[in-house]
Amino acid sequence: MGTRYSARFHAPAGANLRLIVAELASGVTAVDNQMSNWKADSDLSRLNRTAPDNWVSISANLAALLVRAIEIGRETGNAFNIGVGDLVDAWGFGPSGSQRPPDVPAGPRPCPPVDELLEIDVVGSRARKHGPVALDLCGIAKGFGVDELARVLDRHGIDSWLVGIDGEVRSRGGKPDGSAWAIALEAPEDERRAAMGVVELRDAAIATSGDYRHWIKVDGKRVSHTMDPRTSHPLQGTLASVTVISPVCADADAYATALMVLGEEAGHEHARRLGLDAFFVARAGDGLRATGTGFFGGA
Repeated sequence: MGTRYSARFHAPAGANLRLIVAELASGVTAVDNQMSNWKADSDLSRLNRTAPDNWVSISANLAALLVRAIEIGRETGNAFNIGVGDLVDAWGFGPSGSQRPPDVPAGPRPCPPVDELLEIDVVGSRARKHGPVALDLCGIAKGFGVDELARVLDRHGIDSWLVGIDGEVRSRGGKPDGSAWAIALEAPEDERRAAMGVVELRDAAIATSGDYRHWIKVDGKRVSHTMDPRTSHPLQGTLASVTVISPVCADADAYATALMVLGEEAGHEHARRLGLDAFFVARAGDGLRATGTGFFGGA
């Protein structure tokens, strides 16, 4: 996934640490091999290359995640759409390494919902497209990888752990001294990494989507790596980051992306409607404005 994973855990006496570490590595490697756009032989890349109306064998994990991605797309009014692979690549954020922004019309061109273009056979672990679409799971696969790390530690009966891939994190229990795991909320700053607050996390996952790590400048304007499926253009609003807490990390990852796309006002409304714990940081002049829902202090 182009980054590193981490796992902190307190194992009981006699635990086979070598086996646990090997299974953690195997778990995230499997997710990468199944869901990466950057690996030509991944399940996802094979599906993207295959012509419409042809079934492609995929892993059970990928089949399940595609179904969940489509569900979240429906829930968010297409603000989360995994069918933006060509857009991501065309704007220079994908595997082709393109350095020139595409020639695109100024007006909005909504991306069709993925459920109109993709059929998934979960029982048979296969999928097929019903039209041209390039799938991109960067808004949910990293969170799923974190959940895989969690499943490894749960299988070994470990009840005190913190696992993460880049900024997506999930915890079980607390530390042996009884304190919660402390997670820093990163300030949306380009040139340095700084914390703007700390969240105590127990038995939950947290993920952040933002415009301050991966972006380019086009005609002097900042262009985010996150695509707006409702317009087929990159995000260019005032919202700098959204953090979501959820029981599982794949959901937190996807909802954080969706709320970024929806924007501050509509994102707040949607988070309240779904009962999401969400933290919004928007640019306001030379400063920042932070607001939240649920756990983060909102109604």
